[in-house]
Amino acid sequence: MKKIRFVTILIVLCLIHTASFSQNNSLPKARLNHTAIYVVDLKKSGDFYTQIIGLDTVPEPFHDGKHMWLQTAPHIQMHIIQGAAEAKTYYKNQHSCFSVASVKAFAKMLTGKNISFEDVKGTANAITIRVDGVKQIWLQDPDGYWVEINDAKD
Repeated sequence: MKKIRFVTILIVLCLIHTASFSQNNSLPKARLNHTAIYVVDLKKSGDFYTQIIGLDTVPEPFHDGKHMWLQTAPHIQMHIIQGAAEAKTYYKNQHSCFSVASVKAFAKMLTGKNISFEDVKGTANAITIRVDGVKQIWLQDPDGYWVEINDAKD
């Protein structure tokens, strides 16, 4: 009888310890630090993301002329790395998305700079309105990476 009681207490203590360990010692959730794209021409791609998309550069540690770091959100960056042999074909579903105050104004700016854009279905110079009311357009950077521009709020 004492042996059964001892084993029962031991099992209960093990269960309590296991439950406590799993609740108090779980790993912290991962968070996005940066994305990176591999490009043919660093200047051309850098100009696209700074002058067209409107991202700001941030200091990068390499200073080798092959890297550019851009701020995409607080504590989140995009790293552009030169060295790709050629531009490639990418699927639209694999893309980066940036939000702006007005998709219509952004599209007008693109038109003024002769930069093509399309809606989600591929119709030139058209704006998609998602079921949630968010407006979006799609364009490609100099290396063919797809970029979505939308007016989603935080």
